[in-house]
Amino acid sequence: MTAQTPPHRRRVLLKLSGEVFGGGAVGVDPATVRGIAEQIAAVKGQVEVSVVVGGGNFFRGAELSKAGMDRARADYIGMLGTVMNALALQDFLEQAGQPTRVQTAITMGQVAESYIPLRAVRHMEKDRVVVFGAGAGMPYFSTDTVCAQRALETRSDMVLMAKSGVDGVYTADPKTTPDAQKLEHLTYTDALRKNIRVMDQTAMTMCNDNDLDMRVFGMEGEGNVTRALLGEEIGTLVTP
Repeated sequence: MTAQTPPHRRRVLLKLSGEVFGGGAVGVDPATVRGIAEQIAAVKGQVEVSVVVGGGNFFRGAELSKAGMDRARADYIGMLGTVMNALALQDFLEQAGQPTRVQTAITMGQVAESYIPLRAVRHMEKDRVVVFGAGAGMPYFSTDTVCAQRALETRSDMVLMAKSGVDGVYTADPKTTPDAQKLEHLTYTDALRKNIRVMDQTAMTMCNDNDLDMRVFGMEGEGNVTRALLGEEIGTLVTP
């Protein structure tokens, strides 16, 4: 008797900015991170999840370089900030009953695994959430670009871009342009041509060239992270 191949489960990569972790302040806001972790844990067994975290609540390399710091060194410090967020998210996920592994692009064996794509995939297949820290392990690369690269290398079905203070992609900044219209659907080509900053241009080009869809949604709203992970059509869909 031929063994049946198990059905393919939805596999997604969730991008969380550092600002989300800080709740608008420097450092980690425990209540905020716990809430995010519980929303991610709610899809255990239903969706395979990996997460790329930013570090802007601790340190922004590009901004510090403008103040005179060496750009490469500033970026490395920023990468360490993302690892702190990754470990914080891991802790709250584990508390919520969701087994989690942190993988980093910079070797730090006492706190995390080194980034190995096939191992990350295997973890997800075993219902473990994988949190990617330390960016790309190289300066000059944003976490947006890392997000696209990790999603492609782990064969994710979609990138989910969580935003604070906005519930999708608009024709202009809704905070400064009252008549800005929310877009239900957008192509990467249009975003690049009209300079709509969904994510950085390198990341959008990678997604476009490799047929990877992205959904941009707002963090605010009860259970929005869970809804996005489960595939609900919230926010804005961005496609090649």
